[in-house]
Amino acid sequence: EVQLVESGGGLVQPGGSLRLSCAASGFTFASNCMGWFRQAPGKEREGVAGIYFGGTSITYADSVKGRFTISQDNAKNTVYLQMDSLKPEDTAMYYCAASRYLYCYTPLVLTDFNLWGQGTQVTVSS
Repeated sequence: EVQLVESGGGLVQPGGSLRLSCAASGFTFASNCMGWFRQAPGKEREGVAGIYFGGTSITYADSVKGRFTISQDNAKNTVYLQMDSLKPEDTAMYYCAASRYLYCYTPLVLTDFNLWGQGTQVTVSS
């Protein structure tokens, strides 16, 4: 079965860190654009970070630059999102997604992604 499974979400205080993982099964993503998106209640889903060309190229949304780091482990077929200096406005459901294309556009184009995980909740609150 082709699927993406996210993990690592939770409740963290402002200024804290979390690392999200996205494990892919049923396909090898090493060459495709892989992205992390988030959606807060009442807001549209937005792209956070993308990684492509086997992990050699990366793109970030301006809102997370310098705080979030996307990476991938091709041997484990897993993509990660390290989130540091978290803010309350980072609170959202975070989704991992696989694009049908090799290239990640900046900003990420929602309709480029045709495989989605179930999401993992991140809550930043004191």
